[in-house]
Amino acid sequence: MAVEHAAVGTGVGLVRSGVSPQAPFAAVELEVHVSGSGTVFAGLAAESGDHVAAVYDGDRRRIAIEVRRNGRTHVLRRKKVSLPSRFRIAVTVCENQVSVFTDTGGAAGWQPVLTERDRVAALVDLRDPALLEQLSYAWGATAAELGSELGAVRAGLFGMTGLRDPHLVQHSDGRPYVRDGKAYLTFTCAGPGFFRQGHWGVFTLDLEDPTRVEQTAQIFARRNRLVLGDHAGQIVRDDENDRWIVANSSWGDFDHDGVHVRHTTTDADILHGVHLLETRPTELPTTMSAWDPALTRIEDRWHVAFAESPSQKPFHMHPAMARGPVGGDWGSGLERVGAAEEMHQCEGPILTAVDGTWWLLASDGERRCFPVFDLDMRQVGRLDAPYPSNIPHPQIVPLPAGGHLMVTFDGTPYAKRRLGYGTHGDVVIMST
Repeated sequence: MAVEHAAVGTGVGLVRSGVSPQAPFAAVELEVHVSGSGTVFAGLAAESGDHVAAVYDGDRRRIAIEVRRNGRTHVLRRKKVSLPSRFRIAVTVCENQVSVFTDTGGAAGWQPVLTERDRVAALVDLRDPALLEQLSYAWGATAAELGSELGAVRAGLFGMTGLRDPHLVQHSDGRPYVRDGKAYLTFTCAGPGFFRQGHWGVFTLDLEDPTRVEQTAQIFARRNRLVLGDHAGQIVRDDENDRWIVANSSWGDFDHDGVHVRHTTTDADILHGVHLLETRPTELPTTMSAWDPALTRIEDRWHVAFAESPSQKPFHMHPAMARGPVGGDWGSGLERVGAAEEMHQCEGPILTAVDGTWWLLASDGERRCFPVFDLDMRQVGRLDAPYPSNIPHPQIVPLPAGGHLMVTFDGTPYAKRRLGYGTHGDVVIMST
């Protein structure tokens, strides 16, 4: 949490926190204790008065998404609402999509009211780090005569509407990275929109109580002079070289025109805090789009699995494998091993060892199963496990006392009717 205050009060005007979000994935939540006349404001604002915000007009009983740019205010979306005198309002920014939510205290919790991307992007590009530095978390009343009493405010980086694409953080030899009885995993943190509205996070899984999944880090990418939410990848601890290898997929600016794998190395504590990483393309032996990298050094050779895709409109994808030279460095000299090109809705490759033998697992949404391949990309069977909805990735997690967990996800959406596809991902954990 970047900013938190227990009570705002009345007649406060507009409050700028002076704290800017590190990435265009941010949220401001504001309690309205007594709804009176005037307007309530929550969003990001600059000293100049320019802003991106949700505005509730108590007199007109209307919520709007506003963008003020170069001194001119643009109302991009508006909606009549019927709210009780006490409620909560929140605005989220995920990439260039701005969404407004309300919580009236019922069992339903936060519900979306408005969302808009294209009209926002036509006025501002929130991915521009120079613009982000000018904006800070802001809230309050847009007029001093506000008749509403405001309660607690919280602001910080956006969390998620769902979790997808689990991948163990591991040592380069494939051992899970475990500390204090907790395994570390990365997940895609779904946002209120399509793939550009997602970003990447690091989480811990308590191996004694797998219901305890806690976030420890958020990771963003700096590329093309923008801050983006690239996701769907893996983090590997390269112990021999005292570094972290970070590889993910270029979903942060996806527009149905190709995806590729990117990577970097760092000696920072990548598993905790907020990170903006400069990444570069990974030279994979393919002429197609690629995502979901999985990398492990097996018998002194780096093996890299990935989803290979000849088309993203419509989507077609299948698992593929590359292998490096003996003693070679990560990502250099990779040669193609093979691919399951007969599959059309198969992704989420996972390299895993069971009883000392290495396998490549994947997820086939067309056949509704988890195919198993050897390291020469020959299919040898299927994983004996229930297949949830969507295309769930089969991340196997060995337990210290024996047995395994499988951490995956399903297609359960959040407010799909208003927010569309991409908000999904309930975590599903199975055990043997």
